[in-house]
Amino acid sequence: MPQPLIRVENLSYSHPVHSGEAVPALRGINLQIEEGEYLAIIGANGSGKTTLARHFNALLRPGTGNVWVNGLNTRDSHNHPAIRTLVGMVFQAPEDQLVATVLEEDVAFGPENLNLPPAEIRQRVDEALHVTGMWEQRERPPHLLSAGQMQRAALAGVLTMRPRCVVFDETTAMLDPGGRRMVKELIQRLHREGLTVIVITHFMQEAANADRVIVLEHGRLALDGSPAQIFSPSS
Repeated sequence: MPQPLIRVENLSYSHPVHSGEAVPALRGINLQIEEGEYLAIIGANGSGKTTLARHFNALLRPGTGNVWVNGLNTRDSHNHPAIRTLVGMVFQAPEDQLVATVLEEDVAFGPENLNLPPAEIRQRVDEALHVTGMWEQRERPPHLLSAGQMQRAALAGVLTMRPRCVVFDETTAMLDPGGRRMVKELIQRLHREGLTVIVITHFMQEAANADRVIVLEHGRLALDGSPAQIFSPSS
């Protein structure tokens, strides 16, 4: 039986604070995410959604317990470059991910850091810009893009790394309905093409599009099932 893409075992984590006791954010999470899944993570503000997602690509390390990505333990810093190539993240504030003065240079940033051949970088950048619908904007400064375009630009940068999983962390929260619809269609297309998709959202319509939904409550895994199971009146 193939191993899950992401395996979380007895994960607990507390946010460090400069004074006083650390604040518990995750408590005893056990979770498996299979290759090709479309998973939505929902829960109230402060329930631990983003904290959990940041463990999926080793931006955070467990306080207790373990997280494995494709068999690589996130506790081992030597595994972090490979893990962050496997699992990409698109954040709510995409401007934090855009670093260059021209969009196509920004999208090339990741593969350049992998020291790939220039022809390979060019191919990856062109592909990502076409997939995200940003080809026509490739010579524009990122700061002149609309909010929806910035989200797609950040995603293009992630896709050039050829990840097996992309985490969308509240990426549509600040978009208008048209922008949300565009990002949703792009997410569904990527999933149809075989990418593992994890969406953190406050919009129940977005969660209903997933194959599976998990609900976090005060740092604990409260519910795990299909959208029909999670959103049925008896849940």
